[in-house]
Amino acid sequence: MNNPPLESSLVDTATTDSFIPSGTGASIFGQPTSSRENPRGATSAGQPAGHQASHDTSGALSHLAALEAESIHIFRETVGELEHPVLLFSGGKDSVVMLHLAAKAFWPGRVPFPLLHVDTGHNFPEVLAYRDATAERMGLRLIVAKVQDYIDDGRLQERPDGTRNPLQTQPLLDAIAEGGFDAVFGGGRRDEEKARAKERIVSLRDEFGQWDPRNQRPELWNLYNPRHQPGEHVRVFPLSNWTELDVWNYIADQHIELPSLYYAHDREVFEHNGMLLPVSPVTTPGADEPVTTRHVRYRTIGDMSCTGAVLSDAETINDVLVEVATTHITERGATRADDRLSEAAMEDRKKEGYF
Repeated sequence: MNNPPLESSLVDTATTDSFIPSGTGASIFGQPTSSRENPRGATSAGQPAGHQASHDTSGALSHLAALEAESIHIFRETVGELEHPVLLFSGGKDSVVMLHLAAKAFWPGRVPFPLLHVDTGHNFPEVLAYRDATAERMGLRLIVAKVQDYIDDGRLQERPDGTRNPLQTQPLLDAIAEGGFDAVFGGGRRDEEKARAKERIVSLRDEFGQWDPRNQRPELWNLYNPRHQPGEHVRVFPLSNWTELDVWNYIADQHIELPSLYYAHDREVFEHNGMLLPVSPVTTPGADEPVTTRHVRYRTIGDMSCTGAVLSDAETINDVLVEVATTHITERGATRADDRLSEAAMEDRKKEGYF
């Protein structure tokens, strides 16, 4: 049984005096999600978008409602304690869910912090279009730090393997310093990767933006310590306790629209190092890598040069839920070449200041 619609999630945050009537099928971002207008979106009958996550008739919070409440609590605690937060927003599903939760946390006001994206220059055009449209619709400032600018002026050099994800660290740290941000919300989850599994929800970064896994603070009874010295900052992970399946169940429950790449579609791909890469200006097949048109989708979306597609027939939200529930490999383990650079690739990058 579902709760009555939560007004805070039915408001278009770009115009706070404009309410979305119950049952219109519009998401918190103002995008249509009815079965006719968005065949790939959630289509559960009678579910007004953006409602409070459901709970059972006994009054106990459901699993999703408990996760939602925890994330909203983390947002509010961080904003209450610190002065200049920023939210990492790429247009990927985890950052979209984070922004949805932030909008709920601070309604009827606007989300009280800007968005930041480190653009490698190799991102999927569909995702960038979604990113820009969402920021504009919600009336939020979007800061874009471009890896290409660093390559052009010599501060960074292209890697031999062509991937730019490992090059994001310096632009990210510079953007944090230039913006004076003391808290950075990220969409990392513990189920994604072992380095993320052991990082705290509120994670201290030193004056160089680096993470020391041996210097982590206890987080007992949902108490978080964001204190830091001048020049330091904290990374905050509101989705830390969520799983990939939790995220997808929440997307379905809240009728959240995503970039179309998350659903199965026909795409020209080629196999490279065991991964299906898209044919694009930045990913071209070798002479012994034949191009085929396959029915694929993306479980995670990042740099085109290191993000692989998976064979899939999941064209709807319900299909995706079934697929994710039966998979036996994490989304990053299945599709991210940058995590295969070494056994401790993610942890090494996080120590240097990566997400």
